[in-house]
Amino acid sequence: MMCLPACPPALALRTCLGLGLFVLLCLGIGQALENKVVKSKVGEKVSLPCCHEIPSSESLHNYRVYWQKNITDVVLAYPEENMIFQHERYQNRTEMDPWNLTLWISPVEILDNGSYQCVVQRNSVLVCRESVILFVTADFSKPNITAEVSADSCELTEMVITCSSHGGFPKPKISGALNNMSLEWNASWVSESSLSPYNVTGKLVLNVTKDVNITCSVEYSGFAKSTSLPLKKTNNCIVPPVRPPFNVITASIIIVVTFIVAITLAARYLPRHVCSHCCKRQDSVEEAVKEYTKAPMSSKVTAETSSV
Repeated sequence: MMCLPACPPALALRTCLGLGLFVLLCLGIGQALENKVVKSKVGEKVSLPCCHEIPSSESLHNYRVYWQKNITDVVLAYPEENMIFQHERYQNRTEMDPWNLTLWISPVEILDNGSYQCVVQRNSVLVCRESVILFVTADFSKPNITAEVSADSCELTEMVITCSSHGGFPKPKISGALNNMSLEWNASWVSESSLSPYNVTGKLVLNVTKDVNITCSVEYSGFAKSTSLPLKKTNNCIVPPVRPPFNVITASIIIVVTFIVAITLAARYLPRHVCSHCCKRQDSVEEAVKEYTKAPMSSKVTAETSSV
């Protein structure tokens, strides 16, 4: 045991107290660094080692052994080889090895999570005291991923993705990936207390423009559970043609109607005009022929008359 040096009368009381606190802090850090850590899962059997082993030449009769949790709760007590106390939470679940003083707990529960101390005395003299930290884990269920379409268009599909898992311990971390690119989930946890199973749910909104693959992982105390889900773009539609405005339709109808009327009128009146023109030309030709045929006959009559 370390003793603090006496403070000189001239030294201020504040300085002496500060030195004492510093020494105690160093001792506390040294003890914390020496703590052993044991990990176990719910339902398993775990052993917590003690700081002393009884020599073969002696027996537990000469010792007092106390196992306690968080300093305040005595798990069990063995004064002079006889167990005189066992905490009700650990009844029928704990036993101690009579030689190496190891504490066995089976089956492990979430409430067993915490710090334990083994205290050994021999003939009322402290032999050793050592702390062991027990980390208890409970497996989470395989994550369940669901996707709900909240909006859909030809360009993208908006989906609300939900990932959930339950029944595990300690408080987990939820992560994910979209085609191997990390995602940030909006996570929420539900638990009755700090030493109760957790239910975790993560949500996010994705704009899916093509078929992708999403992964959700629940990580806890060095363990992880993962699930993947393919996401498909639901609407690969073809953009319909845009209808022209009403005034464009009206103008188009007027142009078509005008064109039809013009064709109809042309078909009705143009042949008559051509026919009348052709008839006039034919009459002119016939008259010219008649005049040509009459002219020689007149000359012949004139000649005959002259000869007579």
